[in-house]
Amino acid sequence: MNSEETNEIYFGDVDYPFYDSRRNFLKKLGCGLIIIFNLDSFHVFAGDKGEEPGKRSKPGFNAYLRIREDGRVECYVGKIEMGQGVTTSLALALAEELDVSFDRIDMIMGDTDLCPYDIATWGSMTTRFFDPLLRAAAAEARMELIRLAAVVLKMPEDQLETENGYVFEVADPSNTVSYGALTKGNKIVKTITRPTIFKKSSQYKLVGKSMHSTNARLKVTGEAKYSADIQLPGMLYASISRPPAHGCALLSVNASKAEAIAGVKVVILKDLIAALHPNPNVAMKARDAINVSWGSAPEILANDKTIFKYLVKNVVETNVFEEIGNLWRGFEESDFTIESEYHDGYKAHASIETHTATAYFEGDKLIIWASSQRPFVTREELSKELDMPIEKIHLKQVLIGGSFGGKLYNRQAIETALLARKTGKPVQLAWTRKEEFMYDMFLTAAVIKIKAGVKKDGKISAWKYNLYCANGRGMKDFYGIPNLRTVLYDKVGIHPFGTGSWRADTNNSTTFARESHIDMLSDKIGMDPLTFRLKNISNGKMERTLRLAAKTFGYISAKTGSNKGCGIALGIETGTCVAIIAEVEVNPETGLVKPIRMVCAQDMGQVVNPLGAKVATEGGITMGLGYALFEDIQFDWGEVKTQNFDNYAFARFSVTPSIEAVFIDDMDAPPQGGAEPAIICVGGAISNAVFHASGARVHQLPITPERVLAAARK
Repeated sequence: MNSEETNEIYFGDVDYPFYDSRRNFLKKLGCGLIIIFNLDSFHVFAGDKGEEPGKRSKPGFNAYLRIREDGRVECYVGKIEMGQGVTTSLALALAEELDVSFDRIDMIMGDTDLCPYDIATWGSMTTRFFDPLLRAAAAEARMELIRLAAVVLKMPEDQLETENGYVFEVADPSNTVSYGALTKGNKIVKTITRPTIFKKSSQYKLVGKSMHSTNARLKVTGEAKYSADIQLPGMLYASISRPPAHGCALLSVNASKAEAIAGVKVVILKDLIAALHPNPNVAMKARDAINVSWGSAPEILANDKTIFKYLVKNVVETNVFEEIGNLWRGFEESDFTIESEYHDGYKAHASIETHTATAYFEGDKLIIWASSQRPFVTREELSKELDMPIEKIHLKQVLIGGSFGGKLYNRQAIETALLARKTGKPVQLAWTRKEEFMYDMFLTAAVIKIKAGVKKDGKISAWKYNLYCANGRGMKDFYGIPNLRTVLYDKVGIHPFGTGSWRADTNNSTTFARESHIDMLSDKIGMDPLTFRLKNISNGKMERTLRLAAKTFGYISAKTGSNKGCGIALGIETGTCVAIIAEVEVNPETGLVKPIRMVCAQDMGQVVNPLGAKVATEGGITMGLGYALFEDIQFDWGEVKTQNFDNYAFARFSVTPSIEAVFIDDMDAPPQGGAEPAIICVGGAISNAVFHASGARVHQLPITPERVLAAARK
């Protein structure tokens, strides 16, 4: 094959299937072998549908990888790293399938000028949907490298293999050529056009091996960069005057006292009132000196004590989520019925890093760093709010200090950009904790009503499940109940402030309610909670997950000693089956709950990085202890009274128990979600453990000492 034939093969599809903007994008690329891929190209695992074709908000491609002339491999993707560890797990999968060493992989993520469009990083979907496509691109690249090497080494392709960044002749390994040498001086662009043959798990050298996070050292040493770490010459710090409650209208502003402070600049843009200064403390002092008059807050329709009655009373919309069999016949066949109501209040994301952004204008181009889970959508919002061409906005991605769904919403980025344009200076805005609580998009409060019937032999015969004012995440039955009806009730605008995504969303609330009620049924007929669940579970993956948890825990019975007990909770989130067994001790005098130990078993298919999965599980459980035992938002309708960690408690080291994470060994299965699943079962497991330790059945999260004592008296 001569050079002209080679060029024809490897340059033949450079412009396909890209649009004009994508062709322009490719002009920025240097030399090397470049594999383009997107979420609609094809589905590499049978049954994995990815995103529906035509449903994505942008055409073209979502990511590409490039093998450079020096042999390093770059992966450009619109996903971001926010502590979930995908920079490590994706690099492991890429290195495995491409046959290069892990330390030669560079992950470039979320930069809107360098990376292709991606709608967001959310819902534990990166590993589920992006990982297999990245592997497909790596496998495609490896096949193309073998094809190139066949020309250079003058050998048939089927007599060549790859290892550690080289293609070599199987019969004579000394006849070899490096990946870098094969790509040198060329820009070879290919797309995935055919189903890919992946390595078998028995061939893995990297996937399935524990690997520390690639940015762990940077975080431990303090070298890691976040939005607030960006320091620019002449930068001003912004501090914004906020209304006392949601719904208050701006009446008047007098900034004369603030403007009298040396170096202070006051910006008023409609209801955006900000004081700026090179010193952040002076900026806050100047903000407090601004005399702002706000109108009255809207009528108080409910507070944190009355919200649940308000929600049930005011819902109007109904949606049947799931219906099987004949519910009323199921109740007729039941020997016992139990009916109960469960409550879960609003929860804040409460990430350590508040919403932050740093921005400046370079001529007519906006350069901005923002703590955002969706940089490309943030860029679109900036383009609309500032009336700027989208190509004139460059969002540079840095690490995010916790998110959990809270940084899908980026008001702070818009505020910072507006202030930078108005002042003509670089501006940094870091929300205070009070601002964070006021403008957080909380996990929605929820009411769950359950009526269930059970037979004397332990089989559940009927299940009526009503959810108020939350989505149906986690409500799909896996107990094989023959007669059930699940209904969702809601109303647009029913909540007093913003609600939105929160780690695993309402699966935390629905799992707490379901697993509490399952325990009540088992107690009613005098059957052990583990035996009862195993008797009813119809999902094979869930059953083996529960058995692994019980074996690891050394489960004998729910009552483990004086004032001690253990509780079980099961759930499914982002394709992963979860079983948690928690042991607690309850002080009968104070009602204080002390977690002793927790075992979490999960079937998440292939575990790419066991250490990463273990860390994510421990993080999810620790966060779950917060919503289960402490976290609750206090409010009078639009006035959020919870303003800092002095009245919003979360799990501290002193209450964090021994946590053991174990995983089903299924390396030949597709990988499933890993960042969110563990959290969903914490509330249910703790609630059930409290009951078996004290006899107190608490129906509302968090399980506070006061609620434990009140339940014990019933």
